[in-house]
Amino acid sequence: MNNKLFVYGTLLDEDNKYGIYLRDNSTFFSSGKLRGILYDIGEYPGAVLSAGGNDFIYGIILEIDDPSAVLALIDMYEGFGEDQPQPNEFIRVLTEAETDRGPVDCWIYLYNLSIYGLALIENGKYIK
Repeated sequence: MNNKLFVYGTLLDEDNKYGIYLRDNSTFFSSGKLRGILYDIGEYPGAVLSAGGNDFIYGIILEIDDPSAVLALIDMYEGFGEDQPQPNEFIRVLTEAETDRGPVDCWIYLYNLSIYGLALIENGKYIK
């Protein structure tokens, strides 16, 4: 299983207990960006990938110590999985991020519902 996770939202908040757990169980790999658009959903952002264009989502990539265990907990936090309300608000997909170290395959949680009426975060960076 891939052990890298692209993080762009509330998991970056220093006081988020799931973000703390994630940092305690991973190592910083690199800053990165993905082609896509970031939306303001209210309490948190949602990322939607795009194939082209000049819009990017900015975040960090973490190298997870035990991907199966850590991703299972983060899946729960993100509301992803068959045991979560359907359709899932977020889905976890493997994608390629751009980094100073070259392209890297990593997991990301993408927004999976309608973006109609959501505000765009134009700079692609989530700041609470």
